[in-house]
Parts: sequence; C-alpha cells; structure tokens
Amino acid sequence: MRIPRLHIPRTMTTPLPGQERNYAGGFAYRLEPRQQLDRFLILGTEGGTYYVSEQKLTLDNARATLELLHSDPAYAIERTAEISEQGRAYKNDPALFTLALAMEMGKPQTRALALGAMPRIVRTGTHLFTFVDYITQLRGWGRGLRRAVAQWYLQRDLRELAYQVTKYQQRGGWAHRDLLRLAHPKADTPERNALFRYIVAREIAPELPDETRAYLEAVEQLRQPDITPERAAALIRAHALPREVVPTELLTYAAVWDALLQQMPMTALIRNLATMTRVGLLTETSDATCHVIAQLTNAERLRKARVHPLQVLAALVTYNQGRGMRGRGAWTPVPAIVDALNEAFYATFAHVEPTGKRIVLALDISGSMWMDWVSGIVGLTPAEASAALALVTLNAEPQAHVVGFSHQLTPLKLKPTMRLDEAMDYLSSVPMGATDCALPMLWALQNRIEADAFVIYTDSETWWGDVHPCEALWRYREAMGVPARLVVVGMLANPFSIAHPDDAGMLDVVGFDPNTPSALSEFVQGRF
Repeated sequence: MRIPRLHIPRTMTTPLPGQERNYAGGFAYRLEPRQQLDRFLILGTEGGTYYVSEQKLTLDNARATLELLHSDPAYAIERTAEISEQGRAYKNDPALFTLALAMEMGKPQTRALALGAMPRIVRTGTHLFTFVDYITQLRGWGRGLRRAVAQWYLQRDLRELAYQVTKYQQRGGWAHRDLLRLAHPKADTPERNALFRYIVAREIAPELPDETRAYLEAVEQLRQPDITPERAAALIRAHALPREVVPTELLTYAAVWDALLQQMPMTALIRNLATMTRVGLLTETSDATCHVIAQLTNAERLRKARVHPLQVLAALVTYNQGRGMRGRGAWTPVPAIVDALNEAFYATFAHVEPTGKRIVLALDISGSMWMDWVSGIVGLTPAEASAALALVTLNAEPQAHVVGFSHQLTPLKLKPTMRLDEAMDYLSSVPMGATDCALPMLWALQNRIEADAFVIYTDSETWWGDVHPCEALWRYREAMGVPARLVVVGMLANPFSIAHPDDAGMLDVVGFDPNTPSALSEFVQGRF
C-alpha cells in the first residue's frame, strides 16, 4: 500500500561545492562510477525508487557502467565477475547486463575481457538465457556471441550439461534448441553430439554415457501421463532429479517433495519452504523439518551455496506471514523453521569482529524508505530491511545507540535479542516523515553523546533541514573533539550519497553485501 507523499516545504536548497540535486530535489554527492557499479551489481534496480522509475534508475546505472567500461574495462569486468562469483548479489541479472554491455558496447579489448569472464558470470542455463536476451536487445547476434554461446555448451561435462538443459529449459522466449541453432557448436565427441540431438529433438541416443542416458530417461519417464507419485519419488531419489523437471501436477504430493528435499540445493530449499509446508511435508514433528533446520543452521553449507542475506530475508518475510504475497496459497508456519531462518540470516554475512567502539546506528525512516521494495522483493521495504541489517551490527557491538530519523529523530527500541520479524514489525509502527540525514549527528552533539562512528542506513534522498549531513559531522568533530567517522549504508541503487568524497573519515558501503558488516568494522577501527 502506497502512503501519500508528505507535503512539507523543502528548506535544504543550497548545495555545497561538488553536490548535485538528488532525485528528491535536495542535494547530495554523486557516487564515483566504481561505487555506483557496486550498488548496481548488489542491489539492482528492480522496482525503481519512490522518486524515480525503474527504467530511469537502470539508465542512470547503465551510463555509469558504460563510463567505467570505457575508462577502466579491466576493473569493471573483474569487479563484476568477482561480485557475481562470490554470491555478493541477490540476483545475477545486473552482472549479466554489465557483461552484455561490455561485449556489445565496448572496444575489442573490452570484448575480449568480457569473453574471458563469461564462464565466471554465466554459470547456469537461466544465466545464459538472460545474458543472450540482454545482448539481443542491445545489438544482436554476431560472431563473438555465437562463439561464446557455443563454448558454454562445449566446455561443460556431459552430465552437468544434461542437468543444466533439463533444469533450466527456457526463459524469456529462449530455449536451448534455439541457442544451439544460432550458435552452431561443433560437438567434439559422438557423446556430446548425441546430447545435442536430445536438446533439439528429445532423442535419447545409445551413444550417450550410461549415467547421462539414465538421467535423461528418468526425466522423460516423469513426463508420462500415467506416472504415480510413488514412482516419481523413486525416480527423483535414484537420479537426483531437480524440481524443475517434475510436472506441476506431481508437486502437490508430500512424497514427491520429500524425495526432492534429500538432494535439494540450499537456495531451492529456502525458496520452497512455504510450498513444502503447504503440502504437509514440513510439520512441527516431521523428520523433513529436522532435516530443513539442520541445513538452515549449517553456516558452512550456507557459505558454500553462496546464499545471499536477501534470499533468507525474503523467505522469512513470506514464510512467516503464512500466505503468498499475492494471496495465493496459505500455510501454517512452523516456529522452529522461522527460528532457523533467523539464524541463517546472520550466518550469511562474513564474520563480524566487534570493534569495541562507540557507535550510533541511525535508520532512515522517512517516507521514501517505506514506498519501494529492496531488490524487487515484494513486501520488503528499505526501512524494514535496514532494521534487519542493523541487528547484525547491534549483535556484535555492545556500545551502540540505535535511532531513527525522518524530519525528526526518534530513539528506537531495537535490541540484539529481537527476531528479525519482530524488529521489522516494530519499525513499521514508528512514524515516518521527511528526510534529514543530518539529524543523527546533530542529536548526538546536542545530547553530548560521544561516538566514534555514525552508521547511517539510507537512500540518501535527503532534502529537509538547513544543515548538510557532512557539515553536521564536521560540527560534531570540532565541538566534541572526537574524530568521528561516518559510514553510509546505501539501501537502493541510486547514484547519490551524503558522504563527502574527499573526507577520508567517510565511507560508502552497499547494504546487503555479505561483506558489509565486516567492512564496516574494519573502517570504524581505522584499518583503512
């Protein structure tokens, strides 16, 4: 539900040197292209922001990305591959878009770098479809793209390729048979040629290796109209079949989901918690629930699966309310699974070392932070997400004040012992207003609160008040005699920040980068 925009007169109308007008009409500093690339890759632009559309936000990020691809292509492509490969982004689409830009808009050297990075970024069938769709929209098929797509099919182990082409069968109007016909990969062995024939005509040839042939035969058996749930479950267990190859009508049976659960990838497990509860597999006393809890609380497995914090938070938001976001389906949440999701959220971040410093955590609770979704996750606003993210730091820092700010400052009763859903529910009851990002520093100065660092979670759309945030920090430092630092945690992928780019005591980080809390800790301790 959209809340009407507040009609409060703007007073912060005079920019400081180097500032630009932000989307809200106030003034802030434009991010450097490297910083904006990080925000784009990690947060994406899906859903836009309160002040600007998704299309406008995407275009702004595309321009900044192109600028970096022209000025420093090696950095831009390596950074894109690094963030994608390490699972630091909630979705891989921004990385795929950046790769497509590099391949289609860049110089020959840039295209060569992009081709070299492609295996690190385009890892699954659905990645391939998305990447091809982006390139087709930008310019179209050329020799370089044909060669790159052909290599995707030629470099994979046959069993892995069979898994990819059956699990990710089509997307955006593309299917694997389309890509094979356009790319014309020349099979290096009779076995690979036989797999290509299956992709194009679903023919299971005798040249296929035994394991690959048995897997494909099991996939085809699942598609038979007379198959029973018991037979389907047996095939799934015997051949490790993924959920995507199971016909929809079979996905209403607990026995089928029980078979899928045994070897289900971690991200798929998190995504399907509601469905498995709805069909009766996950109950308070079932063995399947014990299995799920063991997986969700296994920090090492979460790390190896590159589970992103937002994946867990999105699952928690949906699962805990017991119904789909669009009203489809209902279930009774299992409390132990809700607890396990809370634990999993903290485990998805890099280890956070306590700083031992005095910290003011300040959450932007202005109107714009409540109007949109983080990374397009329906039901998760930037304000609510910031509450969950702040708890990560709050659990590590015993000397932390937590406040909320809009056009006025509100002390918040967030506690380390709160569950994520409790913290988000609590924050939703706090009154919102206009945006004055200077208030945390002004409040600390007025109340003589000694702070080594201010950590502000915001969309940087500040426009209210007569003091700029960086000016407020400078006043605080001078009056209190404390070289306080400022960390700005960007919650949306807009190109603005309240941090002064030339002040070494101010840092921009990206909200929901799994490395953010540890980077914050390092900076507050003065290690960089």
